[in-house]
Amino acid sequence: MVGLRDARLISGMAPNLARVLRLMLVTDDTLLAGRSPVEACRAAVRGGVTCVQLRLKLAPPRELVRVARALVAALPVPVLVDDRPDVAAAAGAAGVHLGPEDVAPGLARRVLGSRAIIGASVGTAGEAERGRDADYWGVGPWKGTGTKPDAGEPLGEAGVRRIVGLAGARPCVAIGGVEPADVALLHALGCVGVAVARGILGGGDVEVRAREYRDRGAGSGER
Repeated sequence: MVGLRDARLISGMAPNLARVLRLMLVTDDTLLAGRSPVEACRAAVRGGVTCVQLRLKLAPPRELVRVARALVAALPVPVLVDDRPDVAAAAGAAGVHLGPEDVAPGLARRVLGSRAIIGASVGTAGEAERGRDADYWGVGPWKGTGTKPDAGEPLGEAGVRRIVGLAGARPCVAIGGVEPADVALLHALGCVGVAVARGILGGGDVEVRAREYRDRGAGSGER
């Protein structure tokens, strides 16, 4: 398992963090539809997922901690918790991913310590300023997304290129309606990886769907 002890060693070396971020699975209550999050994530990792962001908006805090602990124990890749540094700390997760309305990355760092991986969602120049203390940015939405209807207007190629340009050396992951056919273009725009929810969990064999992204250049292989 990869927890807080190892996470900062990963994020302290940009090439390693970039490899960790190549194919991020973002969980979703509706898409899981009663399936075990642990089994779904295991299948996704077998297919090439390199990290998991635990996002369960409908789960109460106690259940979120339980699932996060189970994932940390079960998976050989880093687990990041969406929105909740307190849950990440309680579960021993590798870090946290924060949206514009969540606590600031600097505050999350004080909660989780120097070893944590801190991600921030960035879709505008204003959000870029707020994300300066994060280790990586989730850039989006790339396209329209049904799993996060409040994500804002799609950035498209020009928008992604602009935000990646603001990131400097900070790794960027594209999110929001990313399909396997988009992976090569997003790499060309400067993203080190992609974050996917519906494309992997939205039906069919999770392992096979994850492998489609891996085979297009995401996942553990070199691009």
